[in-house]
Amino acid sequence: MTHRGRLTVGLVCGGRSGEHEVSLVSAAAVYRAFDPRRYRVIPIGIDHDGTWRMLHPPGEVGPMRIGRGDPEAVLAPGRRPRIRYRHVGRETVIDIDVFFPVLHGPYGEDGTIQGLFEMCGAPYAGAGVLASAVGMDKIAMKAVFEKAGLTVAPYVGFTVEDWKHRRIQIEEQILETLDLPCFIKPGNSGSSVGISKVKKIEQLGAAITEAFRYDRKVLAERAIIGQEIECSVLGNDSPRTSLPGEVIPSREYYDYWDKYIGGKTKFKIPADLPGDTVARVQEAAVAAYRAVDCSGMARVDFFIEPANAVHTERLYVNEINTIPGFTNISMYPKLWEVSGLSYKELIDELIDLALRRFRQKSKLRTTWQQGRKLLK
Repeated sequence: MTHRGRLTVGLVCGGRSGEHEVSLVSAAAVYRAFDPRRYRVIPIGIDHDGTWRMLHPPGEVGPMRIGRGDPEAVLAPGRRPRIRYRHVGRETVIDIDVFFPVLHGPYGEDGTIQGLFEMCGAPYAGAGVLASAVGMDKIAMKAVFEKAGLTVAPYVGFTVEDWKHRRIQIEEQILETLDLPCFIKPGNSGSSVGISKVKKIEQLGAAITEAFRYDRKVLAERAIIGQEIECSVLGNDSPRTSLPGEVIPSREYYDYWDKYIGGKTKFKIPADLPGDTVARVQEAAVAAYRAVDCSGMARVDFFIEPANAVHTERLYVNEINTIPGFTNISMYPKLWEVSGLSYKELIDELIDLALRRFRQKSKLRTTWQQGRKLLK
């Protein structure tokens, strides 16, 4: 399955979500991290309308680019997963040993493309269908975390139909359960897309309307005042964690502008935390990872609320990101770097984890095999 002794990797980026551009920046950084002696990397872009296209590798600077002139491509199922495309009247087929999706947000990080890879029998890096879907749906994710005994911020979840028919009751529930300020978030979104911080009741309706632009479900969540901590996790059934890091936003909260445009956010890598708090964060990160049955990689985000007259210090699990950012300023690779694992070594391990999981699943009996056995 190798190409001249190298693994052929399908690097998939872009996508139909609001995080399309972020994905392209991440993918360019990942592309340059692959060792050309070990990997033949095939960049594949998904444009805004869902068309798959063969891409030219990026230059030394800048993100991937998806142009209308790039040849359209398809993922062809078969005994070997392959990419098929036609260019200048000639059809080309490339066998892919393993896919590396760098797709943030819906239609990429939510289990959809993972399901496609599974149907085509294709090895792929990162979380599987279940973990990807639960990790993308903020309301389902919090329910799973609560069931696992993890502490999450108080929240209210509702659909667009709920909002149409029970608006007053939902507003009352938000004020009674969460109080203000609170955050309003699309149920399925990332990179702070569509998120608003509501301080006054008059702002609530507009914030919910904005969130519904991105998903049919909305999460209202109490604003936790405290340190924002992130921890990277790596592995399949025996995951390990990095040292935690702290995010110090330059604005009121860590929004899209602060993450990708302003560049004024400060990071403490590793975070300045007592040893027992570091251990609690790492333990909770693994618990969250296992709660959603994650594999490959994830970044788990927390809030640490300081002790006060009412309660002791509290550690809240905010969310799990199954395809964390891989840009030059992204926390996931930076946390591993300070924990002793370089960017290139991280990529190598993610590929190895993907192939190991695929080999493990390949040994399992399938439904058609069992049916054929019963019919004999």
